[in-house]
Amino acid sequence: MASKLLRAVILGPPGSGKGTVCQRIAQNFGLQHLSSGHFLRENIKANTEVGEMAKQYIEKSLLVPDHVITRLMMSELENRRGQHWLLDGFPRTLGQAEALDKICEVDLVISLNIPFETLKDRLSRRWIHPPSGRVYNLDFNPPHVHGIDDVTGEPLVQQEDDKPEAVAARLRQYKDVAKPVIELYKSRGVLHQFSGTETNKIWPYVYTLFSNKITPIQSKEAY
Repeated sequence: MASKLLRAVILGPPGSGKGTVCQRIAQNFGLQHLSSGHFLRENIKANTEVGEMAKQYIEKSLLVPDHVITRLMMSELENRRGQHWLLDGFPRTLGQAEALDKICEVDLVISLNIPFETLKDRLSRRWIHPPSGRVYNLDFNPPHVHGIDDVTGEPLVQQEDDKPEAVAARLRQYKDVAKPVIELYKSRGVLHQFSGTETNKIWPYVYTLFSNKITPIQSKEAY
């Protein structure tokens, strides 16, 4: 296997199972899972300059603009120059993808294509613990006690934008923004699309794809 560092990106709409797939890739292949949402929460909590900027948009229920997210992610990537990584939630737009191009070449892009009805069902069953960002799903990852976070015992909430009427709008918005990003990576020959309704059925194909690029650190497909 080549010792070249692997730079991977995962794309997919809300509710597509990106988080689960990322965890499995990180476990099986030792890639750092870099989530833009996680870094945003950390920076907001720590009251950093970027965190303060992002907070102003989030409090108004607006999308955090490209220049804020890009600045945040560029500094995180600078700190991880010597690591294999997997980006989750970035790049979301063509502008972000172009900014990423300036500092590195992406080797592998996974796009998860999940039917609209499946996404709608999944998101309406999703509850979160806002302080930590922990996500529960009533079908396949329910909390031990209904409505309560397993770790802190604090109440879980359903986000306004996980309610069915908001889901359709979010998915339309995702498609519009993601399309040029998907086309860009497709034109470079690094895009791999996976379709289906179950993460467990998609996973073996993702595992095989990564196995061809980097030696697994686990001897078998860990679930």
